Amino acid sequence: MASNQALAKGNMSFLQNNNKIIYVSLLAILSLFLFLDYIPGMHAYSAWVTPPVALFLGLAFALLCGQAHPKFNKKVSKYLLQYSVVGLGFGMNLQASLASGKEGMEFTIISVVGTLLIGWVIGRKMLKVDRDTSYLISSGTAICGGSAIAAVGPVLKANDSEMSVALGTIFILNAIALFIFPAIGHALDMSQHEFGTWAAIAIHDTSSVVGAGAAYGEEALQVATTIKLTRALWIIPLAIATSFIFKSKGQKISIPWFILFFVLAMIVNTYVLGLSETGALIGEGINGIARKTLTITLFFIGASLSRDVLKAVGIKPLVQGILLWAVISFSTLVYIYWF
Repeated sequence: MASNQALAKGNMSFLQNNNKIIYVSLLAILSLFLFLDYIPGMHAYSAWVTPPVALFLGLAFALLCGQAHPKFNKKVSKYLLQYSVVGLGFGMNLQASLASGKEGMEFTIISVVGTLLIGWVIGRKMLKVDRDTSYLISSGTAICGGSAIAAVGPVLKANDSEMSVALGTIFILNAIALFIFPAIGHALDMSQHEFGTWAAIAIHDTSSVVGAGAAYGEEALQVATTIKLTRALWIIPLAIATSFIFKSKGQKISIPWFILFFVLAMIVNTYVLGLSETGALIGEGINGIARKTLTITLFFIGASLSRDVLKAVGIKPLVQGILLWAVISFSTLVYIYWF
């Protein structure tokens, strides 16, 4: 028994001591196999590198080896995600995307306000989570996960501990969603449009929404991305409302400018590139690269979830996040099927 424990500790120590080598090796392998897709006859070898697989590899690395490059992970995942989302716009038709997302936008208004109110009841009244952490978790669930928390936190004057707990809670659930939502969608025999709408409203971060949509199908990806980015625009009124509710004046509001570039990319693809065969090929090429960089982004995001993050979350904020997420996911399904 003692020898087994010593062996396990030795293996863990080896992984931790060589974490940078393992990190670079995993990233290189993912990138290599992803871009084998561009070599004729090699597509079969890159098919296994999907968004869920990349996220899982990142998670496995972080939990076994710890964080090799936490600052690098955070910075690269933030900007690479934004560039990837803009690139996805070159694969979408503006008119078709707006038509697909119209129904979801109507429900967005109700769901954002409803999520904030339900989150307040669950977090503050039922579980007695501190005010700022509870509000941050509700904001992240209502709009777009970490981006909303990062925008609202400074306005709320939340401290580092409250920000870390809220981000950790949302991130854990966000990672789980990427794995379970496509499986649930297939089990319920949801259409592409239904799943895209559900994923955009019920999954927290843009990264997992796009990843889940891509895993489910092309139409699901377009619907999910359009609705989610429309939903992300609510960061601005939420931050302004927060400053009034909590009397925070003079705080800078972080505006998600990449959403504007995503819309511009759709406009260029629809009215410029889409008018010729060569232009269409250019749009498809940019879109294809964006899908691959998104997959790599999910590895970076997964590698950010360390054991320290899990320990910092605590049980009550996690329970609030799970209960609120369950309510939103179920109510969205009811809306999709009945209305």
